[in-house]
Amino acid sequence: MIKMMHIMNNKDSLSESIKMKSISVHGVDKETEKAVRERAKAEGRSVNKVVKELIAKGLGLGDKPPDNRAMFEDLSGVWTEAQEREFLDSIADLETIDEEDRE
Repeated sequence: MIKMMHIMNNKDSLSESIKMKSISVHGVDKETEKAVRERAKAEGRSVNKVVKELIAKGLGLGDKPPDNRAMFEDLSGVWTEAQEREFLDSIADLETIDEEDRE
């Protein structure tokens, strides 16, 4: 059985005189279809919007790169001034060069 995803672009905020093109993609395997549908559901977006974004990214199009900072929130944070001072004090000896090491 051949799966088909039909992609239609609506006019959104564009003027009525501009007609957006439709693209039909035939032969989409089950794994790809499932992944697209799952992403759309997880992001609360339509399959159409997810597919358009994936195509644009795959072609290197778009205004700006994605903001991936949220993926690293648990690995980052902000130090207080006291924490910063403690860290800098603990590495202060690394700022000096021993004359013996120059040789």
